[in-house]
Amino acid sequence: MTNRDSRLSRTADLDPLGPLRDPQDPGCDVFLTGTVFLDIIFTGLDSAPVRGTESWARGMGSSPGGVANMATALARLGLRTSLAAAFGDDHYGEYCWDALEQGEGIDLSMSRTVPGWHSPVTVSMAYEGERTMVSHGHEAPPPGGPAPFPQCPPRTRAAVASLAPGRADGWIGEAARRGSLIFADVGWDETGRWDLGALTDLEHCDAFLPNAGEAMRYTRTACPRAAARALADRVPVAVVTLGPEGSYAVDSGTGETVEVPGIAVDALDPTGAGDVYVAGFVTGTLAGWPLADRLAFAGLTAALSVQEFGGSLSAPGWPEVAHWWQTAPDGLRDRYAFLDELIPRDAARGPRRRAVPTIGFRHFA
Repeated sequence: MTNRDSRLSRTADLDPLGPLRDPQDPGCDVFLTGTVFLDIIFTGLDSAPVRGTESWARGMGSSPGGVANMATALARLGLRTSLAAAFGDDHYGEYCWDALEQGEGIDLSMSRTVPGWHSPVTVSMAYEGERTMVSHGHEAPPPGGPAPFPQCPPRTRAAVASLAPGRADGWIGEAARRGSLIFADVGWDETGRWDLGALTDLEHCDAFLPNAGEAMRYTRTACPRAAARALADRVPVAVVTLGPEGSYAVDSGTGETVEVPGIAVDALDPTGAGDVYVAGFVTGTLAGWPLADRLAFAGLTAALSVQEFGGSLSAPGWPEVAHWWQTAPDGLRDRYAFLDELIPRDAARGPRRRAVPTIGFRHFA
């Protein structure tokens, strides 16, 4: 191994929880469950496709998507990540399984391959800093057996859940009772009711991280900061993301409020940025960082992700964070000084992308 490879390995294998680990701790840091999609991303489009015409993209990538975006983001930040999901027994499902287990080191022991079920697929077209997506898939048949997941989640430090109005996921309450910290986000309410009381699993959550639009609708408030304060009456920590403007958080236990501005970047594709933000916040929380540092780190990882295309493809790891820190503008040095204690001073300067952005090359001798 060369000196450069050694430095790269040091950064890539950085464990943010290393000083806190104990032999009695759970083997898993973060658990999550959901639907894995195969994402096919077309890049280099000058504009949105026009009906009745054919558009050629200058680039294309494929990667696991859906809940795999969050799982990948967590794993690349050094957290021991366990994912429970269904995988199709087609080539797409095989590719996604290998990319997550072999490529990212994610524990799939609670996942399963479903015979005769094809993988959900999303086609994403990125242009002008936005994206348009078309998805197709069918719900996976439930697993058999007397005690199928998700009633029996593993013992873990934390779990990430996606809440939905009117839906109660039994595994969330069980994970909370077993000592897991529960971090949750929420999607768009298709019913249009935006009833906070319908998010029944919110009572189990330690941190809730909606975006500004979702937070204001659920709390009937006119600004995201007021929304965060209202949500703090329901959860210990409420974080409202403000897109490029940053994020605002309220800790209801201490009364602390924090606002951290965003980092200005040239955004190419926002796919998965919210997942990356949550992963950064979870990492900082489990590592015991102050609230302001957690928001700053989460915002940094999200900013790094939108400079690349795709969801899991763009999730940054410690080499990308190290590269940014070594070249960070002077105006941000004080705010991110906490990275000095985490990143080796001789860390590799080149970015390292672990995902192969296409479906299985054939290798010939």
